[in-house]
Amino acid sequence: MDTAWRAALELLEEDLRRRDAAQRTRRAYLTDLGQFARWASAEGLAPEDVGPKAVRRYIARLSRKSGAAPGEAGGEGAGGGGGGAAPATTARKLAALRALFASQREHGQISQNPADLVSTPRRHSHLPRVLSAREAARLLDAIPTSGPLEVRDRALFEVAYSCGLRAEELVSLKTADIDHDGEQLRVEGKGRKTRFLPVGEPAMAAVRLYLERARPALAMPSARVSVSLGAGEAGASQAGKSEVGVEAAGAPPALAPTRAQDALFLSKTGRPLGTSDVRRRLRTWMARVGPAGDRPAGAVSPHALRHSFATHLLDGGADLRSIQELLGHASVSSTQIYTRVESARLRSAYARSHPRA
Repeated sequence: MDTAWRAALELLEEDLRRRDAAQRTRRAYLTDLGQFARWASAEGLAPEDVGPKAVRRYIARLSRKSGAAPGEAGGEGAGGGGGGAAPATTARKLAALRALFASQREHGQISQNPADLVSTPRRHSHLPRVLSAREAARLLDAIPTSGPLEVRDRALFEVAYSCGLRAEELVSLKTADIDHDGEQLRVEGKGRKTRFLPVGEPAMAAVRLYLERARPALAMPSARVSVSLGAGEAGASQAGKSEVGVEAAGAPPALAPTRAQDALFLSKTGRPLGTSDVRRRLRTWMARVGPAGDRPAGAVSPHALRHSFATHLLDGGADLRSIQELLGHASVSSTQIYTRVESARLRSAYARSHPRA
């Protein structure tokens, strides 16, 4: 990558930091744009030389590229085998290009944004996977409260379903975000936007039990927790055990690292949980409960609990605007997908039940 492109990326990173963009957003943009910069450099193009035609050529290359090499058009959402990048991946990379050239234009380096003149690839429309209300209740009721990890998991997934949180929002919660008197939760969502969410009574009871019985033990830096649920958190392989126990020694919780002191949900080693931990724990419990309908246990992700939250609110009569605010969607158009879930459910019920369907 030549000096001009390196300077352009550094300028964009400064802009993103100034706008308080999330670290994950900055990292994703710079990764995608680093790929484009290397391609443009190989084509002999400096930032000011890139026009709409070059952007279209790059996007077309992503779409037809087969078996993307590491560091190229691969990654999440990329097509494997004989296909190119998926439309969602291509759309994400095009959004990064628009941000880059918007930064260049803002600082007077170019007169117009070439990526604005390139249309976004049409994405395949997939209805979100949801659990039925009965399946969600079966999952949550199956998690016992006999040991610290179980108590934590019960609170974790009760809150996820009660509030419709993204996995990142869930693991970013701090103990101070729980308003016990008001029975609500402070959540910092995408774009650092804060919202306050009501918490259902079962979730509040699960959180109180976790804070009283489980979190103090998990917060001990040298606590040793034996995992009873098979494939658990990172590094755990304790399949076949039937109990969860904690043996703690050493420094009290007050001496734990500051970040762990603040985090609501802790791992068995006292560190804040990560999103991969949440996915693993959900897979573990879904395997215990059994498949959800015609879906294997592994097909149910933490985001499925968020989708279930929204769908069940809609089923119960909540209006789209309220669901939009609870989910933290910037636009109601993002929330409208749940009306399609409801429509699909009604069509299925009609097909099953009506004698002349």
